[in-house]
Amino acid sequence: VQLQASGGGLVEAGGSLTLSCEVSGSTSDRLHIGWYRQAPGEQREMIAAIGKNGVTNYRPSVKGRFNISRDDNKNTVYLQMASLKSEDSAIYYCTAASNPFEVLKGTGIWGRGTLVTVSS
Repeated sequence: VQLQASGGGLVEAGGSLTLSCEVSGSTSDRLHIGWYRQAPGEQREMIAAIGKNGVTNYRPSVKGRFNISRDDNKNTVYLQMASLKSEDSAIYYCTAASNPFEVLKGTGIWGRGTLVTVSS
């Protein structure tokens, strides 16, 4: 299984951005998928996850601003980000696993990250 994250870029504070995580080598409907981010000098943190059944959970700091969704017909999971703040600047990674706990623990498969920079 391989994951490819894309959609990062430079956006002004208050703006929006949508990230995509494309799954290859398997069908995404078999996988639980999460988005993590890592800012310079900080630990990687989970910000959103979506189960095979569509159940979602979010880090409190992004709840209400970020929305994770999946389109298994396209083998892709999305992270819609709105009302972006400078503290949202980070490299964003997606991870996947057949077991949801591996996604929550960060021990699943990882793709390369995509950089999000929010200018204030």
